[in-house]
Amino acid sequence: MTPEEAFAANLRRLRSARELSQEELARRTGLHASEISRLERGAREPRLGTIVKLARGLDVSTERLVKGVK
Repeated sequence: MTPEEAFAANLRRLRSARELSQEELARRTGLHASEISRLERGAREPRLGTIVKLARGLDVSTERLVKGVK
C-alpha cells in the first residue's frame, strides 16, 4: 500500500465514521470537495497544512489521520 492509499483509507474511514459527506467536510475545513475526493482516492499526496485542516475538521489528532502511512 502506498502512502497515498494509506492516507486515503484513513480519511474515508474517519469521515464515514462521523457520518460526514465530502461536501460537509469541505465546509468544515475550507477545502474544496473535489480536493477531498482526490485525497480519498489516493490521487493526491496531502500537504502538512491540509492534514492539519482535515484533522481539525474531523476532530481527530493528526497522528490518527496519518496512522500507518509510511
